[in-house]
Amino acid sequence: MQSTNSKGIFTTQFWLLGLSSFLFSSSFNMLIPELPGYLSDMGGEDYKGYIIGLFTLTAGLSRPFSGRLTDRIGRVPVMAVGSIVCFVCGFLYPVFVTVLPFLLLRLVHGFSTGFKPTGTAAYVADIIPADRRGEAMGIHGMCMGVGSAFGPAVGSMISGAFSLNVLFYTSSLFALLSILILFNMKETLKEKEPLSWSAFKLGWRDIFEPDVLNPALITFLAYFSFGAIATLAPDFSGYLGLENRGIYFMVFTLFSILIRLAAGKISDKHGRIPVTIAGCSVLIISMLVTGYAETATMFLAGGAFFGVAMGILSPVLSAWTVDLSADHNRGRALATMYISLEAGIGLGAFLSAALFANQRQNLPLVFLCMAGFAAAALIYSLYLKQYKKRPGRVI
Repeated sequence: MQSTNSKGIFTTQFWLLGLSSFLFSSSFNMLIPELPGYLSDMGGEDYKGYIIGLFTLTAGLSRPFSGRLTDRIGRVPVMAVGSIVCFVCGFLYPVFVTVLPFLLLRLVHGFSTGFKPTGTAAYVADIIPADRRGEAMGIHGMCMGVGSAFGPAVGSMISGAFSLNVLFYTSSLFALLSILILFNMKETLKEKEPLSWSAFKLGWRDIFEPDVLNPALITFLAYFSFGAIATLAPDFSGYLGLENRGIYFMVFTLFSILIRLAAGKISDKHGRIPVTIAGCSVLIISMLVTGYAETATMFLAGGAFFGVAMGILSPVLSAWTVDLSADHNRGRALATMYISLEAGIGLGAFLSAALFANQRQNLPLVFLCMAGFAAAALIYSLYLKQYKKRPGRVI
């Protein structure tokens, strides 16, 4: 269901979707700043990389299924599954209070982001004209971004004022509200199939859509940095005396929100690759400023640069992926991009935790490595820009 004209994008469906995504994003992000300390209190200090790594592992593994189901049974049911997982997991954190059960719960919780963003991105692409796709992805990304900023900052406040258990239950409440909004969403997939076992049978192209290789590879390389930030920013904040460990997340997300709309609109007009090059360049700067920060001010400045980089890359890479996909396999193409995203975040989390080894003096090395992955994304983007100039090339 693809519009072909330039009608307005500010429909009731679009804003309901944005509100649902805000609540969903807030739900799982409000836990991130407090989970490293929570795991350390259990005696699992050496497993901090698993907090994000396991979450992204199952998110990535579930993407082929969510992409296939999105293209067969509908966008709305797939979105609902993601929110339901968040709702259930919030109630289980207070029960799983030793290291192994906690890590298993993180594994399960990852299914939430394996499903909802895939269905959401396909839904947005269905209801938005092609020539305003980048702009729409930017606006919807702002809704997710507000949740990413609001969640960690409010999560730390709730944990400090009340308790971790109250924080976990609040996370479930936000997920529940996200589900309730979806009940009012009109399905956009025209030719739906009933749910059956055949819907879960995967072929190679359900796992990897070769048509979107270029944005997927850049996504993979760029999101190593996100895995490192999600894993180490809470500890880094503590070293620099920031009592609210969600402040860095709030700063980077606020700057991400400010740039998303402009980045999407510019990419609609001037192309995805030039804007991607700009995003990768800022990402390198952000990793270097963050990694070598010796004051809270410099650390938060690194967060601002990181926000700008993610605010550029997120909507542009999503729109680029949709550009290269056909209507009938849009979910599969988006799943491929998200698999790359989760793989980058997960590997970034594991690698950064291993290099960090709970030693403050190792932080510059960690973020220098992350800058290296961002540089690889930049080099590949520059190659694609040059390659595109050759006659007959479609990338």
